[in-house]
Amino acid sequence: MTDELYIVTTVPESHVSAVLDAIASAGGGQIGSYTHCAFTHTGVGRFKPAGDAHPHIGAVGEINAVDEWRIETFCARSQGRAVVDAIRAAHPYEQPVIYVIPLLDPDML
Repeated sequence: MTDELYIVTTVPESHVSAVLDAIASAGGGQIGSYTHCAFTHTGVGRFKPAGDAHPHIGAVGEINAVDEWRIETFCARSQGRAVVDAIRAAHPYEQPVIYVIPLLDPDML
């Protein structure tokens, strides 16, 4: 195991910059003298809000397909909580999907 976490989330295009800035402000995406390091690519998010949901996009009871950007970045384990909290604060969705994956040191395999 390393001391780093790999963090992945998806976000509508309208909020990509805000989420990337929030991640960087919380200490994520830093490699040496470089900040805001991330890999992004597009895809389609699909969901159907249930009766008590308050969707940012789409309508309750309808299946929705939304163009989204996947953001992949990393942070030190000690900054993990701050980065996740920053993503949640900047993200427009009620319940954003956020994957937090501990990284292995390739030399230890």
